[in-house]
Amino acid sequence: MAEVLVYVDHVDGAVRKPTLELLTLARRIGEPVALALGSGAENTAAALAEHGAGKVLTHDAAEYADYLVVPKVDALQAAYEAVSPAAVLIPSSAEGKEIAARLAVRIGSGIITDAVDLEAGDEGPVATQSAFAASFTTKSRVSKGTPVITVKPNSAPVEAAPAAGAVEALSVSFSDKATGTKVTGRTPRESTGRPELTEAAIVVSGGRGVNGAENFAIIEALADSLGAAVGASRAAVDAGWYPHSNQVGQTGKAVSPQLYIASGISGAIQHRAGMQTSKTIVAINKDAEAPIFDLVDYGVVGDLFDVVPQLTDEVKTRKG
Repeated sequence: MAEVLVYVDHVDGAVRKPTLELLTLARRIGEPVALALGSGAENTAAALAEHGAGKVLTHDAAEYADYLVVPKVDALQAAYEAVSPAAVLIPSSAEGKEIAARLAVRIGSGIITDAVDLEAGDEGPVATQSAFAASFTTKSRVSKGTPVITVKPNSAPVEAAPAAGAVEALSVSFSDKATGTKVTGRTPRESTGRPELTEAAIVVSGGRGVNGAENFAIIEALADSLGAAVGASRAAVDAGWYPHSNQVGQTGKAVSPQLYIASGISGAIQHRAGMQTSKTIVAINKDAEAPIFDLVDYGVVGDLFDVVPQLTDEVKTRKG
């Protein structure tokens, strides 16, 4: 069976969920080979093996932390040349898409970004994408070279499939451009204790109807009761009610959780573009004619200041 190269997103050896989802998809089209770089790379082997990686390539060097992107592309290219995979899968983060694009240029291959599903095809892997603000679903395949595909988080289940997970050290030679952009400082992001927005299984978002930064506390309370991430519409962010890093939409972050709860959000196309692929969508809005109701699985016509606290209390009661 052909091998599929999976780029590992991890933090000091702790593998992030989107990578485990990639391993599920990789097994549909071949034998997963994982590439883990940087500090703690070898510590990823157990989790990767548990989820189907037959081989784990590792390499650590100061360049991965000290410089932007290019050293990682150099390593991914080295892994590509060592493995000759049938496809390369990369998490669809901002950095992941840049790495994928640079690799595709280097190896002369086509690229597919933001895939939401992947299947084997007679002429190579076939990727499913949501296009035009998720109004259409397309199926695409790369016609030249080895497919380089980035996959959106929450696109596949995390499934255990124990494999050998044999660790092999990868030999990497950095290019002259690897040290072109140096990281001069880092500011740790303040932890909220909530899951990462783009990776969360549940997202609770607030919009213009929240009517003030102080009122986002009720959105946060519902999110915390569900173990969810908090999102915001562009209107709420532009008004200064919530950080831009939490914006969901075409100019913010795209999310695809199992459950998306929109509170006080009208459903403008800009917002829909960032959440329309969510598995189950619930909207709470006092305007029965709001466009968001055309999209939802469940809708509640009512004042969010009445509905959301009641929902929060009910969730807490049922959780005991």
